[in-house]
Amino acid sequence: MHCEMILDEYREKQPIFNRIKDIVLDSLQKSLAEKNIIVAGLEARIKTEKSLTGKLELKGYKYRTIDDITDILGVRIITFFSDEVDIISALVEKMFDIDWENSVDKRKMLEIDRFGYMSLHYICRIPKSLFNDPAMPQLNQIRFELQMRSALQHVWANMQHDMGYKSDVEIPVEYQRNMSRLAGMLELADEQFSRIRKEITDYRRNVQSLVASGNFDEVALNGDTFRSYCELRPFQRLADKIATINQAELYDDSLMPYYNVLVHMGMKTIGDIERLRVENSDSAYQLALIQLAGTGLDIIAYSVTLQNLCIVHILKQGFGEAGLLRMFAALYGESPYSVQRASRIYQQAKKINLVN
Repeated sequence: MHCEMILDEYREKQPIFNRIKDIVLDSLQKSLAEKNIIVAGLEARIKTEKSLTGKLELKGYKYRTIDDITDILGVRIITFFSDEVDIISALVEKMFDIDWENSVDKRKMLEIDRFGYMSLHYICRIPKSLFNDPAMPQLNQIRFELQMRSALQHVWANMQHDMGYKSDVEIPVEYQRNMSRLAGMLELADEQFSRIRKEITDYRRNVQSLVASGNFDEVALNGDTFRSYCELRPFQRLADKIATINQAELYDDSLMPYYNVLVHMGMKTIGDIERLRVENSDSAYQLALIQLAGTGLDIIAYSVTLQNLCIVHILKQGFGEAGLLRMFAALYGESPYSVQRASRIYQQAKKINLVN
C-alpha cells in the first residue's frame, strides 16, 4: 500500500519531472556554451515506472514520499578528460542548490575495480534565482541527481553493466582479476590523456610567448608556431599596400594552407619566414601591380601577400615555372587551373625581371 502511494505520486508528478528536466538541460547547455566548455555528452532521463517499482520492492521502506527518492530525474555530464569534472562541478555548484549531505564524490574510492563508478554525484535543486514559477513551486523543491564523469569512466561503467558485472551472480576470481587489471589500465589512460592535454596546452602557451617576443630564429617552424606567427598579422602592411592599388577591400582568409608550401621551400624556423617577408616584400608588391593592372578587383584576399612572397622566393631561387606549378598544385591540387595559373604568373614575373 505504501509503495503504491509513492507510485501514484510518481504518476501525478510526471509533468513536473519533465519540466525540471527541460530547465536543467537548457540551463546547463547555455552555461557550458557561455564558458566555451565542450563536453562529450549531456543527457537526462526520468526513471521509468518499471524501474521505480523495482527500486521500491528492494528499498521501499526507506522512503516516505516520492520526494525522498532523489534520482527520479537523473542528469549526466560526460567530459572528455577526467580533470574537466572539477571544472564542471564548480559551474554546477554556482548554478544549482546542492544537497551536500546526500551528494557523494565516488572518485575518492580507492578500489582498483571501481574505475567505472568514480563519478561525482550531486543531489541538486533548481534555485529560484535560476528559475521561478509561482504557479509551480515544486520546481524548486524536487531534488534530482547530477552525475559527472569522464568519457572513459562512462564507457567502462556501461561495459560492466552490459556484462552483468554487478549482478547477483558471483563472477569467477580469474574474471574479476582480469576486470580489475583492465580497470587499472583505463584509469591510467584517463590520467595520461589529461596530463598530455595539459602538456600540449603549456607547450602552445610557450610557443605563443616565444613568437610574441620576436625571437623568431629560436622558434622552430611547425603548425602551432606558424599559426601563432600569423596571429601577429606580419603581412598586414604589405596587404594594405596591395589593396591601395585598386582601393580594394581586404578579405581576411587563412594563411594555414601555405604552411606545407613553406616547409617544402626549406623554411625551418619562423625567422626564415620573417626573412622571406623582409627580403621579398618590394618584389611581391611589384608583382601585385602587374597582377591587378586593369582588373578593377575591389576585394582582395589577405593571403595574396604570402602567395606573392612565395612566388618571388621560388623564382629568385631559379625554380621557374615548374616551381610555381608545384606550389599551386600543393594549394589547389593538380589541375589545368594550376597549370594555367603558374604559366600566367611566370609571364607576369618576367615583366619585373624576377625570372633569371
